Amino acid sequence: MQLMDVVTAYLYGSLDTNIYMRIPEGLKMPEVLKSKPHHIYSIKLKRSLYELKQSGRMWYNRLSEYLTKEGFCNNQISPCSFIKMTESGFIIITMYVDDLNIIGSPEEIRQAVDYLKSEFEMKDLDTTKYCLDLQFKHSKDGILINQSNYIEKVLEHFHMDKAHPLSTPMGVRSLDVNKDLFRPEVSYLSAIGALMYLANNTQPDITFLVILLARYSSTPTKRDWNSLKHILHYLHGTSDMGLNFERHKDAKETNLVGYADVGYLFDPYKAISQFGYVLMYGGTAISWRSTKQTLVAISSNHAELIALYETGRECVWLRSLTHYVLESCGLESIEKSPTVMHRSNQGWV
Repeated sequence: MQLMDVVTAYLYGSLDTNIYMRIPEGLKMPEVLKSKPHHIYSIKLKRSLYELKQSGRMWYNRLSEYLTKEGFCNNQISPCSFIKMTESGFIIITMYVDDLNIIGSPEEIRQAVDYLKSEFEMKDLDTTKYCLDLQFKHSKDGILINQSNYIEKVLEHFHMDKAHPLSTPMGVRSLDVNKDLFRPEVSYLSAIGALMYLANNTQPDITFLVILLARYSSTPTKRDWNSLKHILHYLHGTSDMGLNFERHKDAKETNLVGYADVGYLFDPYKAISQFGYVLMYGGTAISWRSTKQTLVAISSNHAELIALYETGRECVWLRSLTHYVLESCGLESIEKSPTVMHRSNQGWV
């Protein structure tokens, strides 16, 4: 896996509409035009610029067109992933704005890099070890993805880098919002945002509590802030943990498996249930969610069915994604094998 950065990526996009801009200060004007006021002239853009609303799309179209000419393919399931079959295997290029991750054998990566550099100015950032605040630790057994550096920055920002670690992310707390009304003099929303990025990427173990505490963002109390600090204590002791994607020789070991559960009437004041799910691929979590149900369930069994439905929706998309990637790479697809979904049977008893 190799990381490449495209220099001034948006400037490569060709505009499909006429866009004009005022002449910037310092631009030399032809002698014939100097007799008139500077502000009455404008110039027509040939390329997209940063901060144009269509710049991102134009850059994507430019890169997609260039890779397609070389035999790469992609589709609407994963529009930012480009895959190409080769004589010796396959190569995958994933795109996030101007960052490109290239996956394949060393020789295939070198050829892809040379092809991209022939058209775009790029920085070679070598093996992908750090991208979007995610750390990639490569080994012969697979790849471990965590955010230990990001966690350290968050702890330092909230002066919790010297705090003692805790073994659980959540302490005992009441759901009664009328108690302990006190607005802490801290940036509660900033803490929620920082923890939300962790929960969405590499820390599914804090997802439930972060979502719960985010509900009190408008009027946080001292109790809520103490719960946030409890999470920071927990992260201080678990910063090296992450998602471990092991190398599997047998395709049967990489089946997609789902788990769903629900807390019936989790919020007794609004008669709302809470549900969550996690989908595992090869024994590692790749998708998870914890949120309140939008419907008022009339029974625990009803709440379980809603949770199972939401899990199934995510599962269908993941099955389509894995099938597309595996098929495009010439590997065995999981499309013919059903996905096992686990959930609590308590509602049926």
